[in-house]
Amino acid sequence: MNNQFQNTIGLVIYPDMFQLDITGPHQVFSLMPNTSVLLLSKSLEPVVSNGGLSILPDTTFDECPQLDVLCVPGGSFGTVQAMENTEVLAFLQKYGNTTKYITAVCTGSLILAAAGLLRGYRAASHWAFREQLELMGAKVSTERVVIDRNRITGGGVTAGIDFALTIAGMLCGEDTAKFIELMLEYNPSPPFGVGSPEKAGAELVQTVKNFGTSLIAASYEASRKAASRVN
Repeated sequence: MNNQFQNTIGLVIYPDMFQLDITGPHQVFSLMPNTSVLLLSKSLEPVVSNGGLSILPDTTFDECPQLDVLCVPGGSFGTVQAMENTEVLAFLQKYGNTTKYITAVCTGSLILAAAGLLRGYRAASHWAFREQLELMGAKVSTERVVIDRNRITGGGVTAGIDFALTIAGMLCGEDTAKFIELMLEYNPSPPFGVGSPEKAGAELVQTVKNFGTSLIAASYEASRKAASRVN
């Protein structure tokens, strides 16, 4: 692997996030040579994910160093709260002006959009929340990983690994990214093949939407409010 690169990657964590949105990319990033990976939060208190896993931040927003990559994960109702949290939005806006790559996984892109950082950019999100992303001025894409200038976004939860390997290739070269992909044996073969709405069929898609009705409605309302600020 090529060891000439030096990068600092900051992963924002917040209550009720989906832990795989952050731990998937973190695993990939931690294998990149000469790379510092920081978990960022408002304080150093443990952050409890949507699945109940507690994650310890490395540093606070106030003490965050200059970053090469800033990444925001998605989540459940915690994502909606983050979209309306002035401290979170101020942090993203500040670092959005200086960070080399502004990135997100899943509905983390809604938080970036609420901070005004995706207006006019192509971006991905979890399939059930694409309308909200468009409402805030992003150009919605259905690709698993979307690159538009220095904005890089991944689709739903598991796309975080594809997203992180893409970042690894951009920052450390294709050979390094291939090394990591093989070392992790990243060779997905889903047992049912219904992991996208295009493959799942209308009935299953509607079942998932029904399950997330209240979250989808809450995120839409937060997106509508954010749109009045950023558009």
